[in-house]
Amino acid sequence: MTIRFHKYHGCGNDFIVVDGRGGLFPALAEATVARLCHRRFGIGADGLMVLSDAPGHDFAMRYWNADGRPGSMCGNGARCIVAFAHALGIGDERYRFLAPDGPHEALREADGTVRLRMADVGQVEATGADFLVDTGSPHYIRFTSGLEAVDVEREGRAIRHSARFGREGVNVNFVERRGADQLAVRTFERGVEAETMSCGTGVTAAALVAAGEGTGRRQVEVHTPGGRLLVSFDKKGEGVFEDIWLVGPAAFVFSGEVGLSVAGVPSPGPMVPRMHSS
Repeated sequence: MTIRFHKYHGCGNDFIVVDGRGGLFPALAEATVARLCHRRFGIGADGLMVLSDAPGHDFAMRYWNADGRPGSMCGNGARCIVAFAHALGIGDERYRFLAPDGPHEALREADGTVRLRMADVGQVEATGADFLVDTGSPHYIRFTSGLEAVDVEREGRAIRHSARFGREGVNVNFVERRGADQLAVRTFERGVEAETMSCGTGVTAAALVAAGEGTGRRQVEVHTPGGRLLVSFDKKGEGVFEDIWLVGPAAFVFSGEVGLSVAGVPSPGPMVPRMHSS
């Protein structure tokens, strides 16, 4: 069988996206998803998402990491699937959808920017000089200076695979303060098992942890290797954050088709990308 896919990215964090409404998308084995996401033998992506039906919502977002395992919430991916829903003609500019961590809402602006409301956060855990926070996915935050010189692959992998976090692991973010309400972040993502160009839930986690003392409305500008994101939120108390929004681009790259065998494994024939005409 042949499936049609679409490629999107949010600040360089890239995804294969498929329209699975009506239950038409086949169940795929972990090895198949991993092959499709492989950057040498497949389409190439940090993850795969399927847009499916969700009664009472505009759609549901199903997500798999590049290693083929089902993933938790992905902030950049969610913004991209909102852009995909808009391209399919679903809804208008405002969306309510289900993600791995529950319901979300989003607004797509005329310039392609997507504003995504994240789940509230009720706890930030200090672990020595570092921090742990769950923004739909678990994140380890380490503040540093000289961010460009950090060996994110080596240091991130060591923390991700440490005994404390076990097989499930954790995403590891290295964060540098760049001024008032400005951060730079580099992230080692579990499931990709490498540094990615950007991580939406990681950027959100870093912004919350960096908020420090006090309460009130904040907005933080965050720079990643793949681009700039904004995170705004209400800080209600120590480790308690509400009305969290992740704002940034979600861009279409290309569409194509890939053949799958009956077993759901990518066939040996070539994949056929079809570039967008505009």
